[in-house]
Amino acid sequence: ISPKHAVEICRELKGMKLEEAKDYLKEVIQMKRPVPFKRYNRKVGHRRGLRGWDSGRYPVKAAEHILKVLENAEANAEYKGLDTENLKIVHISSHRGQPIRGWIPRAFGRATPFNRPTTHIQVVLGEA
Repeated sequence: ISPKHAVEICRELKGMKLEEAKDYLKEVIQMKRPVPFKRYNRKVGHRRGLRGWDSGRYPVKAAEHILKVLENAEANAEYKGLDTENLKIVHISSHRGQPIRGWIPRAFGRATPFNRPTTHIQVVLGEA
């Protein structure tokens, strides 16, 4: 997934209750609620419904993957015996991972690099 989109989503989710965050991501996937882009916002258009910010987007692919990570973290918390009704996102962050390197063949025997970005996502849940 895009590291830049993941950073913007994680910034928005930090401090939310888990159920609230999952609902938010589902609305982003349905393109009903935009994610405010605060750092990586060059040439990003304005969106309606953002409180205190103008530019935003609907990063659907990144939202789907982060939703999977949150559901996995919820299952881990349930396994450890925590109360899943009162879980809160204490810490969530994303960082660029090592790119998956690839090459595109070009004319006259040349090749140009074509690297796919990867993203590491950290989530810490706690009882509120």
